[in-house]
Amino acid sequence: MTQRYANIIGWGKYVPSRVITNADLEKTLDTSDEWIFTRTGIRQRHVVSPDEYTSTMATAAAEEALESAGVRARDLGLIIVATSSPDYLTPPVSSQVQHALGAKDVGAFTLVAGCPGFVYGLATAQQFIVSDACDNVLVIGAELISRYTDWNDRATAVLFGDGAGAAVLQVGDEPSGVLSYVLGSDGSGAEHLILPGGGTVAPPSQETLDQGLHYLRMNGRQIFRFATRVLGKALHQAIQQAGLTTDDIDLFVPHQANSRIIESAARYVGLPREKVFINIEQYGNTSAASIPIAMCEALEQGRIKTGDTVAFVAFGAGLTWASAVVKLGEPSMPTPISRLRLSLPSRLFDPITRVTRTTSAGLMKALAGCLALITALRRRGAKRRKDDG
Repeated sequence: MTQRYANIIGWGKYVPSRVITNADLEKTLDTSDEWIFTRTGIRQRHVVSPDEYTSTMATAAAEEALESAGVRARDLGLIIVATSSPDYLTPPVSSQVQHALGAKDVGAFTLVAGCPGFVYGLATAQQFIVSDACDNVLVIGAELISRYTDWNDRATAVLFGDGAGAAVLQVGDEPSGVLSYVLGSDGSGAEHLILPGGGTVAPPSQETLDQGLHYLRMNGRQIFRFATRVLGKALHQAIQQAGLTTDDIDLFVPHQANSRIIESAARYVGLPREKVFINIEQYGNTSAASIPIAMCEALEQGRIKTGDTVAFVAFGAGLTWASAVVKLGEPSMPTPISRLRLSLPSRLFDPITRVTRTTSAGLMKALAGCLALITALRRRGAKRRKDDG
């Protein structure tokens, strides 16, 4: 039996247009741009407008990822949405996204693992693909934290932002895709990053509102200690499990929570600064959306390309952590012909709506698709002549 691999072949992101800068926060908090940037590396964060939600951000990122992969929503085998800030406690936001994408009858579930949620999602998708349960899986990391933020609390207001990122994983027979992963949890520190109200322990009431229990609370010092202890170790374990060394990693794309924590993890495994991707300055901590947004930006900027090996690592509420080593697969780029389906069955166009960027194999596939289309057109013409004759 041929070995199955879970390749990342498409990606997309969405961030709201509204921006809150450190200068804006100086007007309402006892803080300064210098204080925030020195301790976190953050200059600004994006936050949603009143008509935006976790589901709308997740859908926008997913649509971009599907288009870049050349995969139709209805051809997905599974949708995983990693978030700790869904539109509602029920129904699950994953079903809202599934419906918005037009992925009729496709299975979908919400994964709650805090900031490492996207990496947990990659590991889960990989299991569905290698076990022959699915051929295409969509993994989304989306968070809307601004509506759970007390904007008068300096400990949290300066840190978080909203956004979404997504990746399409597809079965392949070449050794690539998700090469390894490490997942971990330590619930003994749960109180250090918590939203106390709204669950079954403290359901919504006037009392929970008066006490501000519907706002996120964080013990920054304890979280910092936890992160610097586990992040480098988890990253090292994933690299080892993949049978690789630090030299084999083309880029380190970490969870964007704090620039000092990122630098600490990179030092632990001996990664030079030029192999570390940091965009926290522009977005702040977007939790489960952090890594996929950073991955998309790294690709857009040419910091990584298909065929490169990338290391992910994240930590967050739970307390949880996760790391993974991924070799990026070949994405499929839509061509203008994808918009000109005419009256022919859409499947006739599938082979030529996906042209790979650089490989000769991709060119050969495109040429084969062209030949298949020409043959189909000839057959269609012959049938019409026969019917008319």
